[in-house]
Order: sequence, then structure tokens, then C-alpha cells
Amino acid sequence: MSSTSSDSARPSPRGSRTASLSIPSHQPAQPSGLREAHRPPPSPDGRGDSHLPTEALPHGDLHAAATVSEDAEIIVGHTAAGENTARSKLVEDAKNWHIPTHHNCGEENCDHGTISPRPRFLPGYGSFLEPMTPSGSDDGFGGRFPQGLGEGVNGSADNVHGVLGDAVTDGLLGRRGGNKTSTTQWLAKRNNVKHNRLMYFLYYLPCSNWIKQYRWSYLKGDLIAALTMASFYIPMSLSYASNLGHIPPINGLYSFVFNPLIYAILGTCPQMVVGPEAAGSLLTGSVVREAINAGKHKDNADVKNAQVAGMVTGLAGAVILASGLFRLGFLDSVLSRPFLRGFISAIGIVILIDQLIPEMGLDSTAAHSQAAHGSSLDKIMFLFRHVGEANKITCAVSFGAFAIVMVLREMKKRLQPRIPSIAYIPDRFLVVVLSAVFTWKFKWQDQGLDILGDIKAKGNTFQAHFPFDSGNFKHVDDAFSTAFLIALLGFFESSVAAKSLGSGNAKVRKVKDKDGNEVEEADGIVNVTVSANRELVALGVANVVGGLFMALPAFGGYGRSKVNASTGGKTPMSSVFLSLITVICIVFLLPYFYYIPKGVLSAMISVVAYSLIEEAPHDIQFFWKISGYSELLLMLLIFLTTFFWNLRIGIAVGIGLSLLRLLRHSTRPRIQILGRVPGTNDFENAELAPGELEMVQHCLVIKIPEPLTFANTGSLKDRLSRLENHGTSAAHPALPKVRRAEHNENVIFDIHGVTAMDPAAAQVLVEIVGSYVDRGVGVWFCRVPSRKSEVWRLLQVSGVVEVVGGEGHFVQSVDQALRRVERVGTGMGWGGEEDGGVVGAGMACSLLVAMI
Repeated sequence: MSSTSSDSARPSPRGSRTASLSIPSHQPAQPSGLREAHRPPPSPDGRGDSHLPTEALPHGDLHAAATVSEDAEIIVGHTAAGENTARSKLVEDAKNWHIPTHHNCGEENCDHGTISPRPRFLPGYGSFLEPMTPSGSDDGFGGRFPQGLGEGVNGSADNVHGVLGDAVTDGLLGRRGGNKTSTTQWLAKRNNVKHNRLMYFLYYLPCSNWIKQYRWSYLKGDLIAALTMASFYIPMSLSYASNLGHIPPINGLYSFVFNPLIYAILGTCPQMVVGPEAAGSLLTGSVVREAINAGKHKDNADVKNAQVAGMVTGLAGAVILASGLFRLGFLDSVLSRPFLRGFISAIGIVILIDQLIPEMGLDSTAAHSQAAHGSSLDKIMFLFRHVGEANKITCAVSFGAFAIVMVLREMKKRLQPRIPSIAYIPDRFLVVVLSAVFTWKFKWQDQGLDILGDIKAKGNTFQAHFPFDSGNFKHVDDAFSTAFLIALLGFFESSVAAKSLGSGNAKVRKVKDKDGNEVEEADGIVNVTVSANRELVALGVANVVGGLFMALPAFGGYGRSKVNASTGGKTPMSSVFLSLITVICIVFLLPYFYYIPKGVLSAMISVVAYSLIEEAPHDIQFFWKISGYSELLLMLLIFLTTFFWNLRIGIAVGIGLSLLRLLRHSTRPRIQILGRVPGTNDFENAELAPGELEMVQHCLVIKIPEPLTFANTGSLKDRLSRLENHGTSAAHPALPKVRRAEHNENVIFDIHGVTAMDPAAAQVLVEIVGSYVDRGVGVWFCRVPSRKSEVWRLLQVSGVVEVVGGEGHFVQSVDQALRRVERVGTGMGWGGEEDGGVVGAGMACSLLVAMI
């Protein structure tokens, strides 16, 4: 270009040095608009510019300026011959662009910072999108993303780091070999973070983080929360052990000794409290009851029963611990909300029916009846047959305690918004204590009321037994399957509680220190991130240790944790206090538990069972309102199988149906046939608006909006065949061909949504493309991911690029692919002018205004 044209292409000179100083060095005074001209286009389903940046093209150099001709080939690093436009001038000027150390370099017509060339690094979004420093450096990452990291040019990390991740390999195995650097190493070095292994140690041992933040002001709230939880849940643990787990009550207390303490050390949710749950206790009791029914040992063999329960707890802990070590925390998303609701509701019904037997004083009668150990339906029939044998004093105490707790529960729920401190009143604890006092005072045990009696441990307190002793496995056949279900459901419930509670929701406020300086202060634990994998490790270790002492399985509970948070608990120290209070109860207060009626403990469990059921109507109404009939059917099947058979059959049916739905969803390709929106260059899913979009003759435009894996490429050929024959994937394959063959002479794949691909999918894609080429069909790909992506690497090494005819068949947009098809079609005898304009105006590929 001449100097005249060069001057005319430049932006206006800056007015003065003073004016330029008011402009930040990283912000041009007069933006060129070049960056906006290369904005990435939206999905073909949307509206917007149809040009891609050079970074998104597989045949573009990220370190060279690029320009795109409207009707000709894509030019990389230079413009086409004869093109002497303002855009090409900006690109030429961009080669000499630099960031000055000052806002004005002294030139009369300084344009530094005005021209914005293509960035030499991929733009960093999110945490990397920070302004550059006035000196022009990239401190704070200023839009840059570090190159030369562990993933290398093609995005392929070494196998060990790819499987285990940077945290494990950098922390335990040391740095990578060669000159590869992980992202964590790069960031640590750049920000002067030393002692990398200590950093990982503090991360994987959360107590070393929160203990440094602990202040005396937290002590009162944590202690009150621990006392409140102890008053609620220590009697509950006795109920779970004796009535659901069929083991000595003291073993239920062990679950509140070891599990909360270990979780406080290893857990990542500060306010979550770990303890036994109704579902896990019931499943553990089913294994113990099976061993008793099989004649392996007697019903009153407390030590043997406790050892079997400890084996189940230890197995469940081992399963969870292994899942955490192998980073399987993503599995908490496998089970759906309808599955959880159906299972929890079924658990509530089962528990309510089970607890009616001790509440009516029919334990001794049920011990001699097989029906009482069958399904919930069998137990209901048993109760109807023996209702006349119920003990009157037991019924009065049990149902009276249940009614009192329910009334107080409702009163607290209504009064708490006006009187928050009412949450501190331990109503259930008072009911249990008063029932024990009245039993002792009026000698109700002599009238047939069953009481706990002496619940001291057989032998020494806290006596350990190896849970995986081979002798334990001789008593039961399906302990592992039950332990696996306990682990799965326990982790699911814990993850729901952890996600709801988060990292404690501590608020940061500004206060003044003793010197009068303003500093930030949090009212809780901060900088603790909830991690599903670390949660698995914490729960796994806690239950393995609990199994060693023959305790019930213990997991995080949302209700229990909300009580902790609402009564002042802010840190894991409340769990530590809960463990200490339980130890004090075991060592000093066990004699005072002697007169507690078993029926009252059953009533406490019935209250919990009611709370498990009360949310079901809301969920049923919600799914009915939105026509979620498949979800309702899943809930109903889980409930019916649990009610008419048993809990394990219900769980198996629910998990099986959930996995089938998941597999069906993941293996079904969601490819779309695209049509042009009239009057625009936008393409949308033609199946959603039949008759409203323009279908291009001689071309089949297909969008693949998802990553391609071995799972969803199995039926890809069949789906493509339906589109070729019928113009829609919704048509039944029995329908004869209704789409004419000439409209399939060219196939254009929009693969902007293919953000990932595995080798198995690449193999299928090669076969599909090869079959098209063998039939003489032209194949084009548009909106291909970056050259640095794994998708482009697989397209190259698998031979897809070579089979379709080279990189010229990979273009920026559907519109550009149609122009390529037009030029190729001219030689075939059905095209128009070679330099035809926009498709739909002068293009040889005429438009058929219809679906077919």
C-alpha cells in the first residue's frame, strides 16, 4: 500500500499527551473493531456473525494474523492476491504492533495501543480474564493462558497425570519428566508458592486449615450445638441399634464416638455432622436378621450380631474409601431425584410399619412368627391378626410419646420464625428422660413395658474386633451387596447435605484491630472447598474405623447438620464436642439409660420415618404438574417392590431402572438436520419448525451438538440413514424413502458441538465418511475445534481429513460450506456462476421451502 492509503487506514491521531495519559495502557483510545470482526459465531440455532476466529480453524496459525475472504479460500497469515482492503492493512500494521512502556511514545501520530492484533495466546476466560498491568506485563494472566504446560501441543498429557491428576502426581510422585510442566506447577512458580507438597498436605488434611482459623468466640456456639445434637440423637442412636440394627444399643453410641471425630479431621464441610441413619441401620439389621433366620446364631447372641454389623459397616467404609482414592466422586450424580424420593419414601413406610411391632408390645409374639420377618405387607397382616394381644401400657406410652413429639415439632416449626431460640429446646430428649423417670417412679416395667435395661458392653468398653475376619463372612451370603447399597445411598445423602451446606457460608466483615487498622474478619471457617472425592475418603475412613468397633454405618445427614447450623455450630469442633459428650455418656451415664422404654425409642424412629415421607406429596405433585410420568413410574415401582417384597429388591429395581435410563440417554445420538431461516444466514433445527425453514437442494446439512464417544456413535449410522431417507430422525425405519436421493449428493457436518471425541468414535466416523466418499457424496465439515484440540488430532491421525479430500473440506461456517459446494457443483453441471453471491440470492443450489 502507498503511504497515502496507509495514513487513511489509520485511526485518528491522539489529541495530546495529557489526554493519552488518562487512558489505561491496556485499553485502546479508539478501538479498531478488528477483534469484533472475528468474534466466534453462535450456534447455528442462534443469530449472529458467521465468522470464526483463526484460533478455531484447524488450518490456521495461532501466531499469525489471518483474514478470511468472503467467497474465496481461507487465507492464513496473508491476504489473497489482489485484495488490498482496509482489513488487510490493519493486519499488516498489526505485525509491528507493540505495547509501549508509556502511553505516548513521542511520535506525532502515535497509534500504539489503537490497533488490536490477534492475541498470540488463547484468551483466558473466567479466572484468567484479568487486566494487564500498566507496564504491559501479563501478571494476573491479562488474557493470556500459559503455553508449554503438561498437556502439550495436542492436549495429550502423560498417562499417569492424565489418570490421577496433578494433585496426586505432583504431591506424591514429584514433578513430571522432561520439560513438561503441569498447570498447578506453573501457577505455583509464577505466584511464588513454595512447599508444594505442604500445600497438598494442607489440602488433604482439612483440619490443619480450619484449626488455624478457630477463635474462642466460636466455642459457645459449637458447644451448645453439640449438646443440642446429643440430646436429640444419642437416644436416636440407641433406637437405631436396638430396633433397626438388631445389635446392642451401646454399639449405636459408638457411631457417634468415632465417625464425627474422624470426619472433623478429614471432612470438607465444616457444619456437617456424621452419624447413623435409618436407611443404613435398617439395611445392616437386615443382614443381621438374615444370619439369625438362617440359624447361624441365636437372636440373643449380642456379640455375634454386633460382629456381623461391624463387618457390614467396615465393608461399606472400604467401598467408599476405594471410591474416593480412585476419584469416583462424580457418581453422586448417577442416582436421580425421583429414585432418591421413591427410595426414601419406601424406607419411611417400611420403618413406620416395623416400629408398630415394638410400639404395641408384640416383640415376643413376632419372634415366633415368620410373617413378622417378611415384607411390609406380611407385617401389616401380622398386626391385624395379633392386635388383640397388644400390651396396653406399652401402646399408651409409645403412641403418647409419638403424639407429644409430633405436636411439639409442629409448634416449634411455626414459632421458630418469631422465636429463633426455640430451636434450642431439646423436646425429644425431654420426652425420653421423662418417660424413663415415670417408668422408674410408677414401675411400668412390672406391667409389661419393655425397657432397655443394662446396656453395658459385653466385655471391655470400646473393644475392637477386626471387621473382615473370615469367620464373619460365614454367617451371611450377601453382606457385600448390602454394604455396597449402604455405601451408595450413604454417600448420596452425604453429598446432598454437603452441597446444601457448602463451606459453611461464613460472612466476611470489616473490623478494626487493636491498632485501629481496618481488617477483614470472618464469622466462620473460610477457604475450605467441598470436594466429593475427599468426602468419600473421609466417610470411608470413618466407617472402616467404626466397623472395627462394631458400630452402625454413619454418614452425613442433612437434617442433623441443619440442627447443628441452626443452633450455633460454625466449625467442625461441634462434631468433636459431640464425640466427647458421647464418650462421657458411655463411661459415666449408661446406668441412667436403664429405665428408658423401648417403645419410646421406637416412637422417636417413627417421627424420623414420618419426616422421610412428608416431602413425597410435594414431589409427586411437581412431577405430575410437569408431566414427568416416567419419574412418577420409577417412584411407584420402587415403592411397590419395597412394600411387597423387601428393601433390597426395591433398591435393585430402582438402580437398574435408573442405569437403563442413563444408558439410553447417553447412547442416543442427538443429531439434527438444519434448515436456513428465510432471509438470513442462520440455520436451525428443521425438525422443530417444519415448513418454516428453507431446505437446500442437493445438500444435507447435519449438526452434531454433543461430544462423540463409543456410547453414542454405535447407532450414528442408523440415525444418519434416517435423515437421508426421511429428512427426520423421528420417522420409523419401516417408512419408505420419502426424501429424494439427489438431495443427499453433499453432506455438511456442523461439528461445533463436538468438543471431545474418543478413538472408538473416530473409527466409526472414518467408516461413515469413507462410505459417503465411496458413493460419490461430497463431505464437508464446518466449525471444527481448534488445531490444538484432541478432536482435530483424531480427525488427522484417523484419516478423516485425508478421506474427505484434505483440509479444504474444513471451513468456518455452514454458509461457507454451501459456497464451496456451489463451486464444486458448477463443474458437475448443476451449478450457477462460480462467483455467485449469498446462498438464496444467486446460488445454483436452489432452496426448497419445505421440510422435504
